[in-house]
Amino acid sequence: MIDARFAGEAVRVPLALSFVTSALPPRPARTPAQVYRQSLWLLTSRDLRVRYTTSVLGYFWSVLDPLVMAVIYWFVFTQIVERTIGEAPYIVFLIAGLLPWMWFNGAVGDMTRAFIKDAKLVRSTRIPRTVWVTRIVLSKGIEFVAAIPVIIIFAIIFGAQLTAGVLWLPVAIALQAVLTIGLGLIIAPLVVFFRDLERAVKLVLRFLFYASPIIYGLSDLPDGLEIWAAFNPLAGIISLYRASFFPDQVDALPVLISAAMSLLLFAIGVLVFRRMISAVLKEV
Repeated sequence: MIDARFAGEAVRVPLALSFVTSALPPRPARTPAQVYRQSLWLLTSRDLRVRYTTSVLGYFWSVLDPLVMAVIYWFVFTQIVERTIGEAPYIVFLIAGLLPWMWFNGAVGDMTRAFIKDAKLVRSTRIPRTVWVTRIVLSKGIEFVAAIPVIIIFAIIFGAQLTAGVLWLPVAIALQAVLTIGLGLIIAPLVVFFRDLERAVKLVLRFLFYASPIIYGLSDLPDGLEIWAAFNPLAGIISLYRASFFPDQVDALPVLISAAMSLLLFAIGVLVFRRMISAVLKEV
């Protein structure tokens, strides 16, 4: 039995607790920007964990692919045939083009499965739908940034001098992110209805690798072809990356064309995505 002296207190304690609880200020509602940022980081970190936690080499896989490609092209163009393209040290020239290409190639390739791979989550969650595109760009971008020490190491080994052109690096990253997101907003919803587009994207990426100034520079192209090559939005962006060690690679016209085309493709991507997202959610 409860002592009568404590009966009143036994009743008053819950009342006091309820008063304190009711007096607490309500938790502020999250803004749309906060919801987007938290959802983006949650999905991006999930992608990185899934990709690397079960891997023995982990981080090194993000640099091994471009590094092997760079060594192969360096060997061919310096040891087998006489090199007439690029600048010395050629290995640094190659890596400066291959690292951003791997970001672009990996992100655009994964866009073809952005909605199909996680169809159940796309249907059941109410997070902003563009997150399914931007999280791919961010995760691949993090891998790109993590691989930057590789080019620094090779620059030190082969004596490449860092120039003031390194200030163009944030601009190059921003333009590439805008370009890749814009393409993703177009490709991701279209693949849901046209599955053959996934194979077509792979073929286009293979062609685009050789059509972009990765193993060569724009100045290495024949007269007249350089202007047409500048309309490849990757051309000006890659030249900005190379400006850190090869400032002569930067030409104003390709950079301006790349910036204009990146913004244009981003605007088109937003329009396409808005028009198609309702149908996509019914289809996946």
